[in-house]
Amino acid sequence: MSVLTRDEAQTRAQILDVERYTIALDLTTGEETFDSATAIRFTARAAGDTFVEVKPATLRSISLDGQPLDPALLDGNRYPLTGLTAGPHELRVDAAMHYSRTGEGMHRFTDPTDGETYLYTQLFMEDIQRVFAAFCQPDLKSVFAIDVTAPEGWTVLGNGVAEHTGEGRWTIAPTPLISTYLVAIAAGPWHSVTTEHAGLPFGIHCRRSLAPYLDADADEILDITRACYDRYHEKFDEPYPFDSYDQAFVPEFNAGAMENPGLVTFRDEFVYRSAVTDTERQTRAMVIAHEMAHMWFGDLVTLTWWDDIWLNESFAEYMGYQTLTEATRFTDTWVDFGVARKGWGYDADQRPSTHPVAPDPDAVPDSASALLNFDGISYAKGASALRQLVAWLGEKDFLAGINAHFARHRFANATLADFIDNLASATDRDVHAWAEQWLRTTGIDTLTAETGTPEPAAPTAPNGNGNGQSWSLTVTRDGSRPHRITVGAYDHALGTQAGPGHLALRDRFEIDVPGDGTPTIRPGHRPALVVLNDGDLTYAKVRLDTASWDTVLTGLSGIPDALTRAVLWNTARDMVRDGELDPATYLAAARTHLPHESDLALVQGVLTFAAGQIAARYTAPENRPAALATLTDLCRDLIRRTEDGSNPGLRLIAVRHFIDAATQPDTLRTWLDEDTVHGGPELDPELRWRILTRLAVLGATDETTIAAALEADPSATGREGAARCRAALPTPEAKAAAWDALFTDDTLSNYLFTATAQGFWQPGQEELTGDYVPRFYPEATALAARRGPAIAEAAGRYAFPAYAVDAESLATGTRALEDPALIPALRRKLVDQLDDLRRALAVRTSADR
Repeated sequence: MSVLTRDEAQTRAQILDVERYTIALDLTTGEETFDSATAIRFTARAAGDTFVEVKPATLRSISLDGQPLDPALLDGNRYPLTGLTAGPHELRVDAAMHYSRTGEGMHRFTDPTDGETYLYTQLFMEDIQRVFAAFCQPDLKSVFAIDVTAPEGWTVLGNGVAEHTGEGRWTIAPTPLISTYLVAIAAGPWHSVTTEHAGLPFGIHCRRSLAPYLDADADEILDITRACYDRYHEKFDEPYPFDSYDQAFVPEFNAGAMENPGLVTFRDEFVYRSAVTDTERQTRAMVIAHEMAHMWFGDLVTLTWWDDIWLNESFAEYMGYQTLTEATRFTDTWVDFGVARKGWGYDADQRPSTHPVAPDPDAVPDSASALLNFDGISYAKGASALRQLVAWLGEKDFLAGINAHFARHRFANATLADFIDNLASATDRDVHAWAEQWLRTTGIDTLTAETGTPEPAAPTAPNGNGNGQSWSLTVTRDGSRPHRITVGAYDHALGTQAGPGHLALRDRFEIDVPGDGTPTIRPGHRPALVVLNDGDLTYAKVRLDTASWDTVLTGLSGIPDALTRAVLWNTARDMVRDGELDPATYLAAARTHLPHESDLALVQGVLTFAAGQIAARYTAPENRPAALATLTDLCRDLIRRTEDGSNPGLRLIAVRHFIDAATQPDTLRTWLDEDTVHGGPELDPELRWRILTRLAVLGATDETTIAAALEADPSATGREGAARCRAALPTPEAKAAAWDALFTDDTLSNYLFTATAQGFWQPGQEELTGDYVPRFYPEATALAARRGPAIAEAAGRYAFPAYAVDAESLATGTRALEDPALIPALRRKLVDQLDDLRRALAVRTSADR
């Protein structure tokens, strides 16, 4: 399939105006293909040549202005339109199109629970051509009018209000001007909960087998939706620009969600079938807020070319967290952002594949390269940059600039230059210089604190913190960006019961980095702890002075503010990754402080890093049992702490991580046999499959038990759980079967592929899987070429031999990057994975010294 280049898109945009698509889809023609008929009305501004994209199973006919054209002229995914005359035209295309099993185009899913079938589109970037013919680029906006024929008993959803006209026929209200990648259809026997808000129809939808779980959370989901909708209308002058707001939770979805105007699609794991923590509910709420922000930034005003994808994602990421904090019960969302999302940005920004938040247009020459930029930089780093911008500008001026942007480019396209000009119109600050420093550069600045006593001592008035003493702070910056940060000064507070080394805030003050070179002088004795970036308002690594770091190791859980604790846990995380802190010291800090931690996002984030990186990758195999024992002891303490039922979310986190760290099967078998953890919770599907997966890794279960579990839970997640368990079994036969499924079974869905890959590679099974390490690269390369970017992404992320942390594995992977057959999506994942492997090897080496 030919990818669209930026130059081609610019040329086509100069030639064409596209007025309207009229589309008829027939979803009743079979299980492999559906019928797609498209009429495109467009105007050629001048005579010339261009092309339309379509990727059919069969191109039946094509005509221009009533004159038939030869279907055989289709070249891959492009049909040439030559000799166009200036003026209006109508192109008609009739084709049979393939259903997808990989979450691209028109995805088809049959629910194993009840046999019902569901379809939905994911047309991001260029996948619209998998569903109907289109001029596939974001700046050729058009009106879309769609009719759908579906099986009787199905409901059809679209970007506009859908009307059932009888005999399985549905008409979807024409859209306003939107980009091709934002068109959406979902069809099937949906279970729906509908309401009305602000005069608009609102709905939430899921598979029928998930109906009880959606109904249980419907009030919460709709309350969050209404609260965000109302808050955005307080922030934005432009009203919501579409005629309805549906949210469909769809199966086997590759992303978290997609911002299709009027029909947002979410992965249906957000319909919780098992117990979840409040932090996970907050994550779902944040995704709802994020996608709704896109209705304005991305849908109403759309990027001109994919180099500005950060304008969509960074804005929605920032606005989602901020609006959730302001409008809902989830008032501590920035803690979760700091401990979970920000690390994603920091990691991405230190790899060879890093790129500016706003890359130069020439760095995004085609759509394939653009797809690689959906990463922690475009989301987390960009949102962090916007948060720093708001702190620098003030929210009033920021929102004034945003509203000017909406007013000037509504239902049209805009660039970074447009965005910055509109922000600059609302402030006296030099936003253009800020953008150059923050958006056009790569890497992370490091801010380092040095504290001392001024010499000679600066005269200060007597005070309650030192009777005339003073202390100094010097902040050095390794990097180039300006930062406006808050500094927190903390003292030991004796006689409290809030955990080891309880600390009390003495003072918070703001400084600019870099400053004028003069140390900041503050009254009082030198604090026990000085925290840079207290409040986490900038994007930078932080390094503390020696005395402050000693205080952190003994008193981290005694710091009163969760966001401050998140900054310090991130500092510890960064230091481990940079070889500046022994992984064992991080584990010891977790063992000391997590039993006293009250914020669930912090507990979850720290345990995830401790288990998923330190125990699994940064610790040498001979030291891994000790690391797992530390995690097991820690989780056992948390389980004991929650026996009174006072904190079910914390208990659930502890139980999950106890399962994952277990090195002996006895306790897990008891829980599985009794269908409960002593003192709760009772086992739900997620916990049962988690336990069975760990037992499989330990060689303490077998195929008979896995098959019985699948029979008891024949759902889609049950199928994935069984695939994960089977691949995790520590036998040559199990590994061979899993490998064969991954790399030769092209009918394997994206989710079953991921589950199988997750089971295959396990820490501690290196001897069993070692021979597969060199096989991975050529076989993944061939697989990606056959099955496309979605499976390439899954292969690079989940099927990569991440636990083979040795020089030979690194050398093998590095040589594989020379293969010209690597498609861009897989090459990017391998570059990132190999850099992480290199870092893990360096951390192990550093820890051994």
